[in-house]
Amino acid sequence: MPNEILPPPLREVIKTYDLRADKSLGQHFLLDPNLLASIAARAEPLAGVNVIEIGPGPGGLTRALLATGARHVTAIEFDPRAVAAIKALAESAQGRLTILQADAMKADLPALVPAPRAIVANLPYNIGTPLLISWLMQAAQYQSFTLMFQLEVAQRICAAPNTPAYGRISVLAQWLCDVAIVMQIPASAFAPPPKVDSALIRLVPKPNQPPRRQIQAMEKLTAAAFGQRRKMLRGALKGIGGIALLDAAGIDPARRAETLSVEEFEQLMMAILKQG
Repeated sequence: MPNEILPPPLREVIKTYDLRADKSLGQHFLLDPNLLASIAARAEPLAGVNVIEIGPGPGGLTRALLATGARHVTAIEFDPRAVAAIKALAESAQGRLTILQADAMKADLPALVPAPRAIVANLPYNIGTPLLISWLMQAAQYQSFTLMFQLEVAQRICAAPNTPAYGRISVLAQWLCDVAIVMQIPASAFAPPPKVDSALIRLVPKPNQPPRRQIQAMEKLTAAAFGQRRKMLRGALKGIGGIALLDAAGIDPARRAETLSVEEFEQLMMAILKQG
C-alpha cells in the first residue's frame, strides 16, 4: 500500500544525512524509483509475506517494497547513518516497517522475523556471497530470495556444468533452489557507479528441502571438490573417501568437479552419508 505521506527524494535524504556511499561497506545505491519498483515487482508474490531487506541505505528499495502487498518489511542496516536516514520512512509506513541496526552476517533472521518470510536486497558487494551461502543452509525457512549481485557473481550462481563459472555456489544454490537471473542492471544505474554491471537473481527454495545432515555433507563435498579445481576428483576428494567414494557413486575418478551435474553431486553426497 503506498504511503499517504510522501517521503523526500532519495538524493535529498543522502544529502541531509551525509549518506555518502562507504566503500568499506560495499555500498552502491539505486535511486531511480521506476527501477526500484521493477525490482520489487520481480520479488512478487509478496502478499501477506514478511519481507527482510539487507542494507537499505537511503531507503529506495524499502519504499518500493512498502508499495507492494507485503505484510511487513524489516530492514537490517549496519550503517548508523542509514538507520537515521530511514527512520522518517518508518514513521510514515503505518507500522509496516521495522528498522534494525545489526550485522546481517550475524543476525538470526528466522528468529527476528516470523514466517512466511522472504529476503529482497541490493546486497553489499563485499558480503553478498557469504550471506547467500548462510541463507541457503536455511532455505526451508524462506519463501524466496530476490537478490542483487555483481553480474559475475550472479552468473556463477546460475552457471551450468562444464562452464568456467560453474563452482561450489552453483551447486549449492541449484540443489536447494530454482534459480534464475531476472534482470541485468548497468553500473550507471548506481550511485556511485561500481566498476561492473549487476544482476538481480530470483531463488525459490525447492519443496521437500533436504535434512540438515545432507546439507552439511553437501557443504563438505563441494568445498573439497572445488577447493582444487585442477585436480581429478580422485585427488580432490582423497580426504573424504577418494576413489572408494567415487566408485560407490558410480562416477569416474578421472573427472573434474566442474564436469559433474548437480544430480551427480547429490549421488556423491548420499554415498558419503552411507559411509557413515
